[in-house]
Amino acid sequence: MASRTRSETDPLRPADHIDAEPAEAGITQPKLGVVGYLRFFWRQLTSMRTALVLLLLLALAAVPGSLVPQRSSDPNGVIQYKLDNPDGYEVLDKLGVFSTFTSPWFSAIYLLLFISLVGCIIPRTKHHLDALRARPPKTPARLSRLVGYTELHSTADAETAVAEARALLKGAGYRVDRYGDSISAERGYLRETGNLIFHSALVGVLVTVGIGGGFGYNGQKVIIQDTAFTNSLAGYDSFTSGRFFSESSLEPFSVRLDEFDGRYQLDPSTTVYQPIDYTAHLSTRVPGGDWTEADLKVNSPLEIGGTKMYLLGNGYAPVVTVRDPDGEVAYSGPVAFLPQDGNLRSLGTIKVPDGLDEQLGMLAFFYPDPIQLADGTYTSLSPYSGDSSLLTITVYEGDLGLDEGVAVNAYSLDTDDLTPIAGPKADVPALELTQGETAELPDGLGTIEFTGLQRFVSVEFHHDPTEGWVLVFALLILGGLLLSLFIPRRRMWIKAVRDGDGVRLEYAGLARGEDPTLEAAVADIARRHAERLERRMNA
Repeated sequence: MASRTRSETDPLRPADHIDAEPAEAGITQPKLGVVGYLRFFWRQLTSMRTALVLLLLLALAAVPGSLVPQRSSDPNGVIQYKLDNPDGYEVLDKLGVFSTFTSPWFSAIYLLLFISLVGCIIPRTKHHLDALRARPPKTPARLSRLVGYTELHSTADAETAVAEARALLKGAGYRVDRYGDSISAERGYLRETGNLIFHSALVGVLVTVGIGGGFGYNGQKVIIQDTAFTNSLAGYDSFTSGRFFSESSLEPFSVRLDEFDGRYQLDPSTTVYQPIDYTAHLSTRVPGGDWTEADLKVNSPLEIGGTKMYLLGNGYAPVVTVRDPDGEVAYSGPVAFLPQDGNLRSLGTIKVPDGLDEQLGMLAFFYPDPIQLADGTYTSLSPYSGDSSLLTITVYEGDLGLDEGVAVNAYSLDTDDLTPIAGPKADVPALELTQGETAELPDGLGTIEFTGLQRFVSVEFHHDPTEGWVLVFALLILGGLLLSLFIPRRRMWIKAVRDGDGVRLEYAGLARGEDPTLEAAVADIARRHAERLERRMNA
């Protein structure tokens, strides 16, 4: 027989293969084809590692939604952001950051996570059910190789030792089965059950938020003191809803602002008052009922008929009355002024489209506690109002654009096509009024009076029918996580080997995953088994 030598480069490779062509000697990879690649990508997508990565990506993708205002919940904040950061707004708007939770990239991660979790859960559930029905594995031939191996001797017979082992392990919560003169036991199935509950509850949250959220809505409303708001679509200043929302789902109720209390504390370093507490004293009513008093605070929402109210902001609403030259009222009512600083120096817009010879638009500043600066302008020393509270008004005349059928922001005034008739750019200085005072409008158009002063609150109404379900799934997530973390999955074996007049007892265990207490558990089982046998023999 001819001898065969090894290759100098590969001592395990036969020499007669050295001259083979590289293509013949190399390993040929199988071609997966379209179906193979689809199966490969599906397995990658539905792996637990991918699900965890997608869950982390979803959390990171939600961060922009908490850093910038969202069109769905704070449309006015988006407008203000655009005014303050026009360049940054254009970039963020193209990326869809102002609609984070409905953007394509967020929806893609959301959908992939849903598919990944479902693809993970279904096969694992089947495998878990099969494991629950299966017998514990056979006793290994050499228990000495396993964790916590312990060996004891007893004068009991093998049958007695096996019977006591079976009773002991079954009483400890193990599923047991007998293989010859040994008992095989297994427990900790609740660990995998908790794991499946955890991931199934995550899917429940995704479905609940993704589908159930389509029935909810958010609406914002400025409610002025002594006026009531009725829950109707036309009554909101801004309103966003889910795709499944219908106006008939609005629950009827009314809310009236009776009084507003604001408490402030002066910050000596900035000379600006910091708010300590806001309380809106309201009256609420449902159809067929009486007005009921209720208080609304920041971070303490008020619930009415399944809809929650949140206090967003507050301010002053000067009551202004405009009359024509004959003394007839052309406009009268409170106007909500938007605060510009912590001392509630506020800016408001007054529009008089009818009743005068010309349409008038007015930009006005309100100073609760006015003080005149060196340059002649005013500011407010504190957010507290009094008899000296001041209203300064710049007056414009011209077409206000209210008759064109196009929505116009009630809190802004486009002065590009208007003519100033009182103010810095006019021959007449800006009008200055304290409460109760009246001033003549330029060009004999009439008079304007600072009639009174009221407060207003900005309120968000939030209706989410999924809150209860989200709470249930959140509790299931927590419960499943606790089960999967604190219940060890382990196997235990007790073998009785005949040895002369008695038996040699062998004990060992095996963990499915990390189980630092397994060795101690084996020792405890051995001790308790020996005690049971001793009591049995002494009985």
